[in-house]
Amino acid sequence: MTPGPIGIDYTAALTQGGGIGRYTRELISALAALDEETDYRLFAAGFSRSKLPKAPGANFTWTPSRLNPIWFARIWHRLRLNIPIETWTGSIKLLHAPDFTLPPTHSKTHTILTVHDLSFVREAWTSKPSLRAYLDRVVPRSIKRADLILADSQATRDDIIDIYHIPDSKIRVLYSGVDDHFHPVQDPILLNQIRERYRIGSQPYIFSVGTVQPRKNYERLVEAFYSLNRSGLKLVIAGGKGWLDSPLYKRVAELGLQDRVQFLGFTPDDDLPALYSASSAFAFPALYEGFGLPPLEAMACGIATVVSNRSSLPEVVGDAAIQVDPYDVEAITEGLRQALDDELLRNTLIHQGHLRVQQFTWQAAAAKLHQFYNELTN
Repeated sequence: MTPGPIGIDYTAALTQGGGIGRYTRELISALAALDEETDYRLFAAGFSRSKLPKAPGANFTWTPSRLNPIWFARIWHRLRLNIPIETWTGSIKLLHAPDFTLPPTHSKTHTILTVHDLSFVREAWTSKPSLRAYLDRVVPRSIKRADLILADSQATRDDIIDIYHIPDSKIRVLYSGVDDHFHPVQDPILLNQIRERYRIGSQPYIFSVGTVQPRKNYERLVEAFYSLNRSGLKLVIAGGKGWLDSPLYKRVAELGLQDRVQFLGFTPDDDLPALYSASSAFAFPALYEGFGLPPLEAMACGIATVVSNRSSLPEVVGDAAIQVDPYDVEAITEGLRQALDDELLRNTLIHQGHLRVQQFTWQAAAAKLHQFYNELTN
């Protein structure tokens, strides 16, 4: 028995390159490969039908609206107008909202809400004030309404229970996966091409990935890189510009590192395996992460990895990465030094990382998601 029709808010997958956008694309793509029978309706805010890509599967139907996400936020969450999403999707048994907020639905429609992290509560100062105010209003209401909440990690699940006092029976953990195209790139021609494309040069580099914002803790990473005092070594950061990024660039200039710290901006997923593979180590000292996919991607590419010992990251990396206190620059420096200089440790981490990554697949995530859909609809 198929559980449909099922509605999925696919807007983030179409409007966000990384983060939740990538999560939604990968998860629904794996779901399409798993389930070719259920009737799925993909809601897309801010799109006409002619502007949409090919649906992930033959049983997936686009249900777009020309109203953009900002207007829906005003209508649904600011004015709280009870205009159900079924106005666009048609009658559905279940709605899955994978981006923190739950739109109005018919009373008989089951709902699943994905909450990726609670950084806007746990590390409130790192969030843009307007976004934090919006999430502080909307997320608690959405969590209360949802029939089932999906958390990206046990750490996020614990935060939801602690902050919003939600019964633990209402929350499930759904881990992300690592796409198969993340693997070691060993072809020297491809590695040279990626260096040339981004003008990195031939010198070794430490790599990091994530939006340039305070939560990623790049300022302390830059200070730790400075403390390494390694001539001929670069720090390369791939990620779009985020909120409150100017103090980071100022700090780079103060330390005289303009020629040794390079910002690539947002980089396409297809370029990341080679960028990981060409690096000497990967650093991810984030202050808070709901899951933290980049460290797993680095491990999949055979790179020794240094991560923060906070929030979900120890849960994700296990014993396959060097864990450091993200607030301690000396600890970050020492972690980087070990990843670069301790050959035995580096080889151990690479081996352990290869094994660790195999525990996180989009196929497994999609199978679990499909199970949750069935539980609510049958």
